[in-house]
Amino acid sequence: MAAKNVANTFLDLPPAPREEPLAQVTRLLDKDGRQFAQFYEANRTNVRLGAVAPVMRQAIVAIEDARFYEHGGLDVRGTFRALLTNTQAGGIRQGGSSLTQQLVKNILVEGARTEAERDKARAPNLARKITELRLALALEEKYRKDEILERYLNIAYFGAGAHGVEAAARRFFSTSAAKLTLAEAATLAGAVRMPYSTDPSLGREHRARLKARRDLVLDRMAGLKLITQRQATAAKNAPLGLRLRPEPGGCAQSAYPFFCLYVQRELLSNPVFGNTATERRRRMARGGLVIRTSLDPIAQHAAEQAIRRHVSPEDTEVAAEAMVEPRTGRIRAMAASKRFGRNPGNRKNGPKTTFNLAADTAHGGGQGFQAGSTFKAYTLATALKQGWRFGDGFKTPGALVPGQGYRNCAGRPVNDPNTRILNASGEGEGGPHSIETGTWKSVNIFFMMLERKVGLCNVVKTARTLGVVRADGEPLKEVPTFTLGVNEMDPVTVAASFATFAARGRYCRPLAIVEIVGRDGRRTHVPPSCEQVIERPVADAVNYVLQGVFTEGTMKGQGIGRPAAGKTGTNNGYTSAWFAGYTPALAAAVSVGDIRGSYRFPLTGVRIGDRYYGSVQGASLPGPIWVESMGPALREVEPRGFPGPDMSRFGGGHTPGLKEALAEEERREGRRGDHHARRRPRHLFEWLLGRRPRRVEITLPRRDRHDGDRRDRPRRRH
Repeated sequence: MAAKNVANTFLDLPPAPREEPLAQVTRLLDKDGRQFAQFYEANRTNVRLGAVAPVMRQAIVAIEDARFYEHGGLDVRGTFRALLTNTQAGGIRQGGSSLTQQLVKNILVEGARTEAERDKARAPNLARKITELRLALALEEKYRKDEILERYLNIAYFGAGAHGVEAAARRFFSTSAAKLTLAEAATLAGAVRMPYSTDPSLGREHRARLKARRDLVLDRMAGLKLITQRQATAAKNAPLGLRLRPEPGGCAQSAYPFFCLYVQRELLSNPVFGNTATERRRRMARGGLVIRTSLDPIAQHAAEQAIRRHVSPEDTEVAAEAMVEPRTGRIRAMAASKRFGRNPGNRKNGPKTTFNLAADTAHGGGQGFQAGSTFKAYTLATALKQGWRFGDGFKTPGALVPGQGYRNCAGRPVNDPNTRILNASGEGEGGPHSIETGTWKSVNIFFMMLERKVGLCNVVKTARTLGVVRADGEPLKEVPTFTLGVNEMDPVTVAASFATFAARGRYCRPLAIVEIVGRDGRRTHVPPSCEQVIERPVADAVNYVLQGVFTEGTMKGQGIGRPAAGKTGTNNGYTSAWFAGYTPALAAAVSVGDIRGSYRFPLTGVRIGDRYYGSVQGASLPGPIWVESMGPALREVEPRGFPGPDMSRFGGGHTPGLKEALAEEERREGRRGDHHARRRPRHLFEWLLGRRPRRVEITLPRRDRHDGDRRDRPRRRH
């Protein structure tokens, strides 16, 4: 009677179970195709049956369902014997599941959305077993045997976090499913039945059980004449030969965690990857995507090394750098002085951070640091756009109160009669300055006056067209000191804006993702998003002036051996320091500030790395980091220069009193040079006479640079 009741349930078969796409690993690749991070809910990579070694297919069939290719979904003899036993016992007492039945169970568990659904799919009762049998028969009608085996090998759990045969081969033996040997295949086949008790990552006892299961599989294969007894004995006498490879997921274990975090935030916030945050997160963790990014390992290594030479992870002062490719906006590198992760006890201060210091808050960054005098480049571009020439300028006072003439883009006055603007460290004198000299010396008051002449709102508009947005996502502060960089910025945004000048006025939105390959092999290219925002001649003129920063200005003597342009950035009060610069092939921005708070902890009287700084300025720390990173980053790129400016449009100009002031400055420099030259011969004669000269320390007379970016040479610790 029991057998009759069981048989009646198979008269009308249900449709085959609905198969949810299996969770697969999403991988991040650098621009050269090397993986540097992965995300997964289940560590799985689907493969076709042809990509699985034949010996692996034989091993799994031998141990799990030797008559798989003979029966039609259930092994009648084994299954009905188990059913009768279990029916009489009122529960599950005896196994007998065919490989197809096991596939059904895995499909039901994998497709469960709730814990209750998962419990139902695993319930140890007769009703669940009969449901599996009926669905197994339906699957046999839908698929060929090899298709069923392929699905089984991809869905099965092998232990140690490895789902599917490809992930298991990599996790256990650091190889692919296609290259598995007899012993390795037998080991994996033996793990499927008891994946937790044979997990080799859990210790010696688990490995002993795994070896016993492997040997059982080998004996079964020999008994079925799939291999010879000699082969089985030889394989059994060999050690397991495990080469366990960790398969870390997420950004914390990535080789490039900050870049990884940027890509992750881009995936989770962009509607292109899903309508809701939940959908996007699920697709990232389960979608099996291959995401090719813009990361250049050479540039990344150069940025990391340059920062490491100057700033220690233990320092509360932090440095961050981003490199962006002009004409595409592709982010080539993203580095920081801190290591990625949480400090012991979740301390705020320590060698690690979970903030992406090179990015904005939308991409995992913090609040950013005030960009300082780098913003003067936007005022410079605005003036040149309005017809100013290189030699145009005016006389500046030693101090300025912005009490009138400043209006924001809403047309409202934003004058600040309570603020007094000074040059340099506070004692800078006034004098005549042109567009060129004012930029090269980074004269605060000159740019405050120039901003007023060209219009504060016009400068703000120029900055916006160059992609300038605050790191915290708040609206830009449209205040008189806009040109002095009072807005908090991140290196990615600043580098992308300066890349616009390198691209002759073409702004490209920063991009970290180049291409996405779906689990179906469909490729989605992510093209650059660019727009011509400044006339080419104006951009060429900006480049001409900013090249002078290296030859005549605050970065004089700190070149990279090829044409480059840039701007130092130091804030009043030394709350932060920047350098943003570029070549025609690459732009980069470096920021330095105290992670505890830039206003409470200014960069004065500080020891950073192995050096002491009286004050950190754009040319004293961010500048050298930029120089030391850009050189190696560009070592495989042919040097080329910038197109020259249209001198008929930008050449000439007039600044009252400038010629006389420059002549006087040259005379002063000449007198200083003569004074030191007269001191040298006596020491030379002492050396020629064989006398050891007494130690002489030559200190050059102090020169007022009249700028917010005077270099303060660091002193080494003794």
